[in-house]
Amino acid sequence: MTLLELLVVIAMLLLLIALLLPEFSRPSMKYRSAKISCVNNLKQVGLAFRIWQGDNNDKYPMQVSVTNGGTMELVESGTVWQHFLAMSNEINTPKILICPFDVERVKNTALVFGGPPLTPRDPMAFTGDTNTSYFIGVDAVDTNPTMFLGGDRNLAIKNVALPPGLHSLGTNAPVGWTRGLHENQGNILMDDASVQQFSTASLQKALEQTGVATNRLAIP
Repeated sequence: MTLLELLVVIAMLLLLIALLLPEFSRPSMKYRSAKISCVNNLKQVGLAFRIWQGDNNDKYPMQVSVTNGGTMELVESGTVWQHFLAMSNEINTPKILICPFDVERVKNTALVFGGPPLTPRDPMAFTGDTNTSYFIGVDAVDTNPTMFLGGDRNLAIKNVALPPGLHSLGTNAPVGWTRGLHENQGNILMDDASVQQFSTASLQKALEQTGVATNRLAIP
């Protein structure tokens, strides 16, 4: 091989690398599909809230007594799954309550609402907070579209993940995201049923603009 031929081969290899490098640097199709799926999950949850609200005097389950099919008396427990269970007819399937990136919870994806499986062959039932990836804003009302109605559970305060339970966040709370789920980002279901993707900085700004002094969030 002559020197000229060697230089031609090297040039062709460099050109090939330059063409392929952008493909390797982009998120994989699978990653992008999973990211879209999480947003769609929350949009379906938002629609379920709206439908339930329309059938219950413009109130969400958290503002309706248990005796009337709501979950008002369960809010202080800090659990989440009962609120989703109250909307089981509107949600249809609990599969949408798991984020595809939530590797800790994907194995707990429930297939049916209701009691625990009777036999090992029965589909996993929706029976607890480990069957969901999404928090709920328990004080959200449809008259305040900037409040948080739900969102990814990987919230943090001063880089420390919020444990399961009920948390009260003031508008100046140093809220952010953990690296779990969406790599220091996350999705928020707003009270107007839209889904917004926030970084830590934009999440803090959104919290300031909720229009209430304290936001109570139930984290699963």
